Amino acid sequence: MVFWEGYVSDEVMGTFAPIVVYWLYAGFYQLLPPMDKYRLHTRKEENAKNLVPLASVVKGVLLQQFFQATVAHLLFLLTCKVTTSETVVQPSIPVQIVQIIIAMLVMDTWQYFVHRYMHQNKFLYRHIHSQHHRLVVPYAIGALYNHPLEGLLLDTFGGALSFLVAGMTARTAVIFFCFAVVKTVDDHCGLWLPGNIFHLFFQNNTAYHDIHHQLQGTKFNYSQPFFSIWDKLLGTYRPYRLVKRPEGGFEAQLMKD
Repeated sequence: MVFWEGYVSDEVMGTFAPIVVYWLYAGFYQLLPPMDKYRLHTRKEENAKNLVPLASVVKGVLLQQFFQATVAHLLFLLTCKVTTSETVVQPSIPVQIVQIIIAMLVMDTWQYFVHRYMHQNKFLYRHIHSQHHRLVVPYAIGALYNHPLEGLLLDTFGGALSFLVAGMTARTAVIFFCFAVVKTVDDHCGLWLPGNIFHLFFQNNTAYHDIHHQLQGTKFNYSQPFFSIWDKLLGTYRPYRLVKRPEGGFEAQLMKD
């Protein structure tokens, strides 16, 4: 039993919980004090290098989430096999864990190849993917700032494919999609905080993705949002080192071969 049972359906939670979690987690980062000693870029760099104001970023994210919610709602309607009077039998916890791991691998695979192709195809990069890279210095609220078509192809379709291949129920999907959202936001937060669990357990983390957003790193570290498997298998992985800046904070520096 989960806390929302009896109040809203799993399908409604699967549609809207990731959106709520996104704004709660990204909002948490946005409301933090400056945290200069943990930043991967100075505030001066953020203001100078980023090419789009916060208000436009918020509007762009909300537009993507509208399409995301629409597709999620349709997906749950098409895959729901019971009537409102029936109860879905939930798989055991071990089975749900396996399904989530499968979904993570499927999402990583989809996003790696679509993301990489959007960099290699000059038309797609110029007219679609470059919108996300207008945030040269990433921050949490901008994690899902994409061209609407990219948001649909990369995130929404990737999420739908992960859900279908893993064979998870709507309830398991709530957990998976909320986790994926939190991980994505964290990867874009621009902070190297001590004790961050994602930095401890995932090599693909805030600094890893920061390298990709740097002008000299756009052809590397395509993998997102969980593992770095495809980068390492296909030669697009580039290691980095974290260097303390004299004025405080860190800099993720791309290491040469």
